[in-house]
Parts: sequence; structure tokens; C-alpha cells
Amino acid sequence: MRHSTLGTGIGWRPEIAEAVEHLSGVDWVEVVAENVCPGHLPASLTRLRARGTTIVPHGVSLGLGGADRPGEQKLKDLAERAVALEAPLVTEHIAFVRAGGARTASPLLEAGHLLPVPRTRDALAVLCENVRIAQDQLPVPLALENIAALIAWPGEEMSEGQFLAELVERTGVRLLIDVANLHTNHVNRGEDPVKALAELPVEAIAYVHVAGGVERDGVWHDTHAHPVPEPVLDVLRELVSRVAPPGVLLERDDDFPPQEELAAELTAIRTVLGSARPQPEAAAAEGRAPAEQGAEPHGATEPARERLAISQAALLSALVAGTPAPEEFDQRRLRVQSRALTVKRAQVVAKIAPELPEILGDGYRAAFLAYAAKRPMRAGYRRDALDFVEQLLVAGRPEDERARRQLSRWWQERTGARRPRRAARIVRAARAALVGR
Repeated sequence: MRHSTLGTGIGWRPEIAEAVEHLSGVDWVEVVAENVCPGHLPASLTRLRARGTTIVPHGVSLGLGGADRPGEQKLKDLAERAVALEAPLVTEHIAFVRAGGARTASPLLEAGHLLPVPRTRDALAVLCENVRIAQDQLPVPLALENIAALIAWPGEEMSEGQFLAELVERTGVRLLIDVANLHTNHVNRGEDPVKALAELPVEAIAYVHVAGGVERDGVWHDTHAHPVPEPVLDVLRELVSRVAPPGVLLERDDDFPPQEELAAELTAIRTVLGSARPQPEAAAAEGRAPAEQGAEPHGATEPARERLAISQAALLSALVAGTPAPEEFDQRRLRVQSRALTVKRAQVVAKIAPELPEILGDGYRAAFLAYAAKRPMRAGYRRDALDFVEQLLVAGRPEDERARRQLSRWWQERTGARRPRRAARIVRAARAALVGR
């Protein structure tokens, strides 16, 4: 496979927009697709596009690894962003982000995070069909990213490299290989990144992600908020010894450093790329098992979808709704993952609704974590912020009257409703319970 060259890039984020525009040698940028509106692009992105910088939309909410087929509106939204940005491709993740619903006769739950797909024949069949549906609806090629994981599914039938190789063989999809995620899975799951690279089809790589993280108590957290460590650069060196990737991108999502530090990290990445001596393509493919070919007949994935739906709903419910955890999983890791999901909810809500930590002050985090422990996210982070504030107001909190008035005003401005009262809340909760039965 031959793909257009992207070069060296960086993830565009509003917090570092000015720095990105002034960094030298940035050939392209990647934006979170759900965070941009096609008709109202940030001025920084408009300037970058005007001067010829390639912009790639990176989706996080399709959930192609889930039991359900991808939503038409989400595909339409991603396609619109690809057209608006004149992107050469779009990217997403090999992950599931929601579970439950009609297939399981249970409430639909949102993870607010990318969760790993079991590497089984069932999950692969479902993923392949979902990918083909997406490919048919998108105006440009699709590339999929391997994700980092704290937990491993029991009874997996393939390694990560084998799973990716079969996915590419059966769908023709490109790959976005995140070397930081390969390192994360090495620490957390004992998976050898060299073995994964040897098994996957490196010739299908569209581009590469590089990011930082941190290790706590033997668990690697893929934070995208720390400098890129040497072990991640080592995985990048291993990759470029096998293939010259069309593009490499530095990701940073939080705790943004000064422009000089971003420039130094880009220089370190370029140094690794400059030392590359890729093996011939035939050698890079050595050792990969032949993959199955061809699409499944229409409807053939339904039994697999049903089985996958049940297992994913059970796992996600344990992580976000406090139901008993499936016994086959590492219980300690499930607790770590559950805590990580809750903390991420608090962080993202604080980012999209910065007025809330300003109003609540030091009490914001504890209040949100207490709320999230009892209330799974139901419809994205913006709805989560509204639900959190409504729950506080119904409970007569915060105790400070001035802060409570500010919170009430914030809620009313965004809902167009009067301040929520306890009686109305009880009626809505009862109605929701009846609908969920």
C-alpha cells in the first residue's frame, strides 16, 4: 500500500493554538472531530488551512468496536468535517464507547472513554462489518487507531498484531499506530510491542501517534499530559526500522507545556525518524499469519452482535454503574479503570464547563466524584454537566447561598428552564425507571 506523505505533525488543541501556528516544521495537524463545527472553524485552523497545512479530523465517539452498527448521524458529522477541512483521510479508534440498550434490554450506558474490544472472532466479525459501513459513508479513506488499555478481556483468541492484520486484510482499512499505546499495553498487559509490530501490516500504516504518560503503582496511565518518555521513543525506533511511516504526530491533551518544550519533543521525534533504516517490505511482513478474506453475508453478524452486546454491557455496567464485576476479569484492574473513568468525567466536565469549578471552588472535584459514583453518564459530557448541576440544586447544594444562586443561573441559561425542584426531579426519575423496564 502506498499513501501520501504527511510529515511531522502535532495535535491541534485550543490551548496551544498559537504555539502550533508558530512552531517550525509542522507539516500537518490533527483535530478532535467532535470538537470542531464545520461552519464555524476556529480562526487558528482557518489560518493553518489557508497556508496549506493539512488538517486531519480524529473521531472519538463512533464506537466501531461496539455491538451496534455505527450511527448514521455520527458518520454524517464525521464526513462533513472531512469535507470542511479538505482532509485526505479521517481517523477513529478500535474501541467501544457505549453498551447496553435494546439488544440487552438494559439502559444504554456511555463510557466517556475508549474501551478495549475483545480480540475474538465474534468481535472481529462485528468490527469488520462496522468498518465497511463507515467506509461506505465517508468521502475519504478511514484509518483506525490501536488503543491503550488498563484491562484485558479473558479468553482472547488473537494477539493485537494478528487482530489488526485480519482487520486490514478483510476491510482494506488503514492503520493509525499509536506507539505510546503499544508501550502502555506492554506495561499493563505484558504485551510485547516488538511482537505486535512484527505481526501487524506496517505497510497499511497511514500515520503514527506519539504521546506521553506516567506510571503509578505498576500501572501505566496514557495521560497525554506528560513528556514523551524514552521507552515510547524506543517503540517508535522499532517501528521505523520496519517501515517509513507517512506521518508521525505528537499528541498533547492536557497540562500543556511552553512552546519551546513542544518544539523539543518534535525535534526528538524527527531525530528518531532521521535515523530510520526500514527493512524491505517483504521482511516487514514476515511472520504474519494469512488472514481471512471476504465480507460476511448480510445479517451473518447478528449472533455475534448479540453475544458481544451482552459481554460489553456487563463490563461497562460494572465500570460505571457499580454492578457486580464479571468474575473472569482482573478485579483490581477493573477498580483502577472504574476510578480512571470517573476522574476523567470530572476533568472533561471541568474543561467544557469551566464555570463549575470556578463557582464550586475546591469542592468541585469531591462533589462531582460523589455524583458520578451513583449516576452513569447518559448522553455525553455536556449533558453530564447539566445533570450534575441539577443534582446539586435539587439537594440544596452548595451550602453557600451565593454559589447556589450562581449555579442555578448557569443551569437556567443552558436549559431554558426554571430551577429544578425536588418534586419535579422525583417525577422524572420515576418516569425514567418505568421506561427502562
